Amino acid sequence: MRINIKATGIELTPSISEYATKKVSMLEKYLRDNPDVVTQVEVGKITQHHKSGEVFRAEVHITGAGIDLYAANEQADLYAAIDVVKDEVAETLIQKRGRRESLTRRGARRIKDALRSWNPFS
Repeated sequence: MRINIKATGIELTPSISEYATKKVSMLEKYLRDNPDVVTQVEVGKITQHHKSGEVFRAEVHITGAGIDLYAANEQADLYAAIDVVKDEVAETLIQKRGRRESLTRRGARRIKDALRSWNPFS
Protein backbone atom coordinates (compact mmCIF):
# COMPACT_ATOMS: atom_id res chain seq x y z
CA MET A 1 0.00 0.00 0.00
CA ARG A 2 1.36 3.39 -1.00
CA ILE A 3 0.50 6.37 1.20
CA ASN A 4 0.63 9.93 -0.15
CA ILE A 5 0.14 12.78 2.34
CA LYS A 6 -0.76 16.33 1.38
CA ALA A 7 -1.27 19.38 3.59
CA THR A 8 -3.57 22.27 2.71
CA GLY A 9 -3.47 25.51 4.63
CA ILE A 10 -0.91 24.24 7.14
CA GLU A 11 2.71 23.16 7.07
CA LEU A 12 3.22 19.42 6.84
CA THR A 13 5.47 18.80 9.82
CA PRO A 14 7.24 15.49 10.38
CA SER A 15 5.06 14.79 13.42
CA ILE A 16 1.82 15.24 11.45
CA SER A 17 3.17 13.15 8.59
CA GLU A 18 4.34 10.40 10.94
CA TYR A 19 1.02 10.35 12.83
CA ALA A 20 -1.06 10.19 9.64
CA THR A 21 1.17 7.47 8.18
CA LYS A 22 0.98 5.44 11.38
CA LYS A 23 -2.82 5.63 11.55
CA VAL A 24 -3.45 4.96 7.87
CA SER A 25 -0.95 2.10 7.72
CA MET A 26 -3.15 0.32 10.28
CA LEU A 27 -5.67 -0.11 7.45
CA GLU A 28 -3.21 -2.30 5.57
CA LYS A 29 -4.37 -5.38 7.46
CA TYR A 30 -7.76 -5.04 5.72
CA LEU A 31 -6.10 -4.61 2.32
CA ARG A 32 -3.67 -7.55 2.33
CA ASP A 33 -5.34 -9.02 -0.75
CA ASN A 34 -4.76 -5.79 -2.70
CA PRO A 35 -1.10 -4.72 -2.60
CA ASP A 36 -1.52 -2.17 -5.43
CA VAL A 37 -3.73 0.15 -3.39
CA VAL A 38 -2.91 3.87 -3.26
CA THR A 39 -4.01 5.88 -0.24
CA GLN A 40 -4.27 9.66 -0.56
CA VAL A 41 -4.36 11.48 2.78
CA GLU A 42 -5.08 15.20 2.88
CA VAL A 43 -4.91 17.15 6.10
CA GLY A 44 -5.47 20.83 6.45
CA LYS A 45 -6.96 23.81 8.16
CA ILE A 46 -10.17 25.19 6.76
CA THR A 47 -11.79 28.51 7.35
CA GLN A 48 -15.47 29.14 7.07
CA HIS A 49 -17.19 32.27 8.20
CA HIS A 50 -19.87 30.48 10.22
CA LYS A 51 -17.40 28.48 12.32
CA SER A 52 -15.32 30.15 14.97
CA GLY A 53 -11.85 29.02 15.97
CA GLU A 54 -9.61 26.61 14.15
CA VAL A 55 -11.24 23.82 12.20
CA PHE A 56 -9.10 21.03 10.82
CA ARG A 57 -10.06 18.61 8.07
CA ALA A 58 -8.73 15.15 7.30
CA GLU A 59 -9.58 13.21 4.14
CA VAL A 60 -8.64 9.69 3.10
CA HIS A 61 -9.16 8.39 -0.43
CA ILE A 62 -8.24 4.76 -1.13
CA THR A 63 -8.16 3.62 -4.76
CA GLY A 64 -6.90 0.65 -6.73
CA ALA A 65 -7.65 -3.03 -7.27
CA GLY A 66 -11.41 -2.48 -7.46
CA ILE A 67 -11.58 -0.34 -4.33
CA ASP A 68 -12.69 3.28 -4.21
CA LEU A 69 -13.28 4.57 -0.68
CA TYR A 70 -13.49 8.16 0.50
CA ALA A 71 -13.96 9.56 3.98
CA ALA A 72 -13.60 13.08 5.37
CA ASN A 73 -14.07 14.66 8.77
CA GLU A 74 -13.75 18.07 10.39
CA GLN A 75 -12.71 18.52 14.01
CA ALA A 76 -11.25 21.18 16.27
CA ASP A 77 -8.13 19.02 16.61
CA LEU A 78 -6.20 17.71 13.59
CA TYR A 79 -5.21 14.47 15.29
CA ALA A 80 -8.81 13.77 16.29
CA ALA A 81 -9.92 14.31 12.69
CA ILE A 82 -7.31 11.80 11.47
CA ASP A 83 -8.48 9.26 14.08
CA VAL A 84 -12.14 9.60 13.12
CA VAL A 85 -11.43 9.27 9.39
CA LYS A 86 -9.29 6.19 9.97
CA ASP A 87 -12.10 4.60 12.00
CA GLU A 88 -14.67 5.37 9.27
CA VAL A 89 -12.54 3.79 6.56
CA ALA A 90 -11.76 0.75 8.72
CA GLU A 91 -15.47 0.20 9.39
CA THR A 92 -16.26 0.42 5.68
CA LEU A 93 -13.48 -2.03 4.81
CA ILE A 94 -14.72 -4.49 7.44
CA GLN A 95 -18.26 -4.27 6.04
CA LYS A 96 -17.03 -4.85 2.47
CA ARG A 97 -14.94 -7.82 3.54
CA GLY A 98 -17.90 -9.35 5.40
CA ARG A 99 -20.17 -8.82 2.42
CA ARG A 100 -17.65 -10.44 0.07
CA GLU A 101 -17.22 -13.44 2.38
CA SER A 102 -20.96 -13.95 2.73
CA LEU A 103 -21.41 -13.83 -1.06
CA THR A 104 -18.66 -16.42 -1.45
CA ARG A 105 -20.24 -18.67 1.16
CA ARG A 106 -23.65 -18.33 -0.46
CA GLY A 107 -22.22 -19.30 -3.84
CA ALA A 108 -20.38 -22.25 -2.37
CA ARG A 109 -23.56 -23.40 -0.63
CA ARG A 110 -25.47 -23.34 -3.93
CA ILE A 111 -22.79 -25.39 -5.65
CA LYS A 112 -22.77 -27.88 -2.82
CA ASP A 113 -26.59 -28.21 -2.91
CA ALA A 114 -26.48 -28.69 -6.69
CA LEU A 115 -23.87 -31.42 -6.34
CA ARG A 116 -25.92 -33.17 -3.66
CA SER A 117 -28.97 -33.33 -5.91
CA TRP A 118 -26.95 -34.56 -8.89
CA ASN A 119 -26.46 -38.31 -8.92
CA PRO A 120 -24.30 -39.64 -11.79
CA PHE A 121 -25.38 -43.26 -11.17
CA SER A 122 -29.11 -42.88 -11.68
